Amino acid sequence: MGAKNLDVVITVIAVILVVLVWIMLYDSNRFVVRHYSLRDQRIKKPVKAVVLADLHNKRYGKENERLLQAIDEIRPDMILIAGDILTAKPKASLETAVDLLTKLAGKYPIYYGNGNHEHRLKLYPENYGDMAERYEEALQKIGIRRLVNEHTVLEESGICIYGSEIDKLYYKRFGIQPMDPEYLKSLLGQPSAEKYTILIAHNPDYFPKYADWGADLVLAGHVHGGMVRVPIWGKGVVSPNVRLFPKYDGGEFTLGKTRMLLSRGLGMHTIPIRLFNPGEVLEVDLLPVGEEAGGSDEGK
Repeated sequence: MGAKNLDVVITVIAVILVVLVWIMLYDSNRFVVRHYSLRDQRIKKPVKAVVLADLHNKRYGKENERLLQAIDEIRPDMILIAGDILTAKPKASLETAVDLLTKLAGKYPIYYGNGNHEHRLKLYPENYGDMAERYEEALQKIGIRRLVNEHTVLEESGICIYGSEIDKLYYKRFGIQPMDPEYLKSLLGQPSAEKYTILIAHNPDYFPKYADWGADLVLAGHVHGGMVRVPIWGKGVVSPNVRLFPKYDGGEFTLGKTRMLLSRGLGMHTIPIRLFNPGEVLEVDLLPVGEEAGGSDEGK
């Protein structure tokens, strides 16, 4: 290859890298609202939910004003949190998470399921000190009770919301650990077939187990959309437990009568990048059979 041709190749590579860096910075600092509608005969009246996952202390604008504005524009009946609003990091501030939740709790009912980062604070006090206790105290003060292997029933709407917290074993890297068929039942009991059952389950890898347990709708996160998504193909590249092209990377999945909405999350940690993979807020309309709902995707 001549010197002139080499210069052309180097220039093209440099331009591509600059473009990719620009897209990465852009995608790492924006989010989109994705809308889903689900209908079931057991749902008694329309309920609009906003689903948040994997914020990891990220701020969208001063005091998260862009995120709060987007949620207010949706006008939800409730907020469902699928874990990892904060990042488990020794001596890290809880301010971003608590401030956002305080503002949301003043307007909307919040049903909070833990992720592995909230769980980790409790498991390793030798690393995180009293962070778990301080976070729990802050949530109690603003009126948020987390659903840690328990549930709440919304009688007027015919909906039951469970929050699961599975053992750290199921977050190990480099593979998916087997889960006993009775494990979820031992944690959560058995859901009623008379209610539309929502299961907040941070780790999507066990979607088949959640479906077998009896969930009608699973809300998950954890995978961050695979950090980098392959254009056109649209697959996420890597999961947090270091598996390439994970099966459950983001979006909607169906298994039998069970659907899973897997958020690509809002924040980042450890490797703080998003490429072709902006953050997500989910807008979910839960409707009686025959009800109409509308919505669209929009960038923020």
